[in-house]
Amino acid sequence: MDFVSIRIITGDVARLVGFYEKATGTPADWSTEDFAEIRTSTATLAIAGARTVPLFAPGSSRPADNHSVIVEFLVDDVDQVRENLAGFVTGFVAEPTTMPWGNRSLLFRDPDGNLVNVFTPVTPAAIARIRG
Repeated sequence: MDFVSIRIITGDVARLVGFYEKATGTPADWSTEDFAEIRTSTATLAIAGARTVPLFAPGSSRPADNHSVIVEFLVDDVDQVRENLAGFVTGFVAEPTTMPWGNRSLLFRDPDGNLVNVFTPVTPAAIARIRG
């Protein structure tokens, strides 16, 4: 089994896709007006409208109701990303901080309130973990 993507259900697909396109610098691939994907070399962030939920199981997911998952992106320089997001992201939760496990992380919220972490491994152990 391979982990390939995470999907966010939203009430405003265009707004959330636009946010992630700007935040990541990656254009989305649109399948329908209710479904788009931001693809990186290692995983995909899928963004789907609430109208897609009944296709799986009616009532199984609600937009803007996540309080347990953090969407994470590996970046070359978390401090540079912070500068790039200034004036665009309004929901910063934690400024760039070096965590005990060796990643320098920046935590913010997307327009639906989902937590987003961008991080850069900075210690030898963290760099080795990322390289596998």
